[in-house]
Amino acid sequence: MSSGTVKVVTRGHGVADLNESQVADLDRMMTGSVLRHGDDGYDESRTIWNAMIDRSPAFIARCETTADVKHAVDFARKHGLLLAVRGGGHNIAGNAVCDGGMMIDLSPMNFVRVDTQSKIAQVGPGATLGDVDRQTQAHGLATPTGINSTTGIAGLTLGGGFGWLSRKYGLTADNLVGAEVVTAAGEVVEANTQDHPDLFWALRGGGGNFGIVTRFDYTLYEVGPDLLSGLVVYPLDQAKDALEKYRDIAAGLDDETSIWAVLRMAPPLPFLPETVHGKPIIAFAVFHVGDPDEGRAAIEPIRHLGTPYGEQVGVQPFSAWQQAFDPLLTPGARNYWKSHNFTELSDGAIDLLVDFAGKVPSPHCEIFVGQLGGQVNRVAPDHIAYPHRDAEFVVNVHGRWETAQEDERGVGWSRDFFNASAPHATGGVYVNFMTEEEGDRIGAAFGPNWNRLVAVKTRYDPENLFRLNQNVPPVG
Repeated sequence: MSSGTVKVVTRGHGVADLNESQVADLDRMMTGSVLRHGDDGYDESRTIWNAMIDRSPAFIARCETTADVKHAVDFARKHGLLLAVRGGGHNIAGNAVCDGGMMIDLSPMNFVRVDTQSKIAQVGPGATLGDVDRQTQAHGLATPTGINSTTGIAGLTLGGGFGWLSRKYGLTADNLVGAEVVTAAGEVVEANTQDHPDLFWALRGGGGNFGIVTRFDYTLYEVGPDLLSGLVVYPLDQAKDALEKYRDIAAGLDDETSIWAVLRMAPPLPFLPETVHGKPIIAFAVFHVGDPDEGRAAIEPIRHLGTPYGEQVGVQPFSAWQQAFDPLLTPGARNYWKSHNFTELSDGAIDLLVDFAGKVPSPHCEIFVGQLGGQVNRVAPDHIAYPHRDAEFVVNVHGRWETAQEDERGVGWSRDFFNASAPHATGGVYVNFMTEEEGDRIGAAFGPNWNRLVAVKTRYDPENLFRLNQNVPPVG
């Protein structure tokens, strides 16, 4: 690095001068590296999944070890820097990267260590869901995660995390049994039910407010490796009747079975006739974690909701099903989401789902209905920071398009559905589906656990070093 100074953005969003020699000292202390504009890897590191986010940190600390993270946190605290923390870089709000401040990039810390005796996986904060599945499924084991293999495990867990295994085994956060954390003070602590229990409670659903987790410990279950899963696809003009029947079917499912609904324009799925590609559809994604024959009986009614365009349901590796939706969620597109929790799909909510799915502004847009219930809802709302134990469905409006010229139309469509459907929803929201602009909904994301989260934040991060998130501000 050259001598002189670099201008950096501070936590108060002012601008200060930092000596280049100080940044160079940080670089020398780290096993990883510090990247500046023009360095190899800088643009790759600052580029995240949502192409609507294009920000340039003054420098990036690419961390390879817990010690690296400690050095970087100490540096940011000492110099009062605006600090962003990147795990998988998949969060819709784009909080992983900032303009002009310091970014901590955890992506090199992508280890996954599986203990088959204790059925515990130790996972690094840079790991993706695909990294976790590859290592755990090699032993016929899994922990509940999300539905897109490129998602980062860190952000998913800190916000709650749900997917195909959640009705049987709970949230990702419900299955976190320990964590190594670098606090805002630069301390490295173990957090679990015995050590730093309040911090451990807050980490499980409270987002990235309380420290940087450098190791996650998860409970594993015997899963697969081959399980029943697949899609049944109907024309959108059959969606209203199909959703009304689905509502009744979903209420009677056992914990082993999950059925989600997706309304969109048909992608070029190989089992659909080419004449269907690009037409409006409703697809039911079915999954059963137990015996495939029992699963076929459970999902059989979904095959008879109307006259399907086509279906592809069968036994396949769980890890393959975990990647099935990756082609629809590739990086590089512009994404804007709006989300609600629902205790039921009312007639009015179903009408809105069908209406808005019929006027999507881009072939990449969709509305999905994720089914919760089961074990997720048997946990008390205050057991961990994630509070939404009454939600039977999470409905996410997934606005997605390719160019900035489409922003106004796409954002407008997403917001219009959100506003129209609000009277049918609980008022709660899943924190990982919130956009950056939704600061007024943070209280709704944390609900009755807000005051306890504020107390934990005040204890562990009184200066709000970790503020680029769905922020819980400290008192004082």
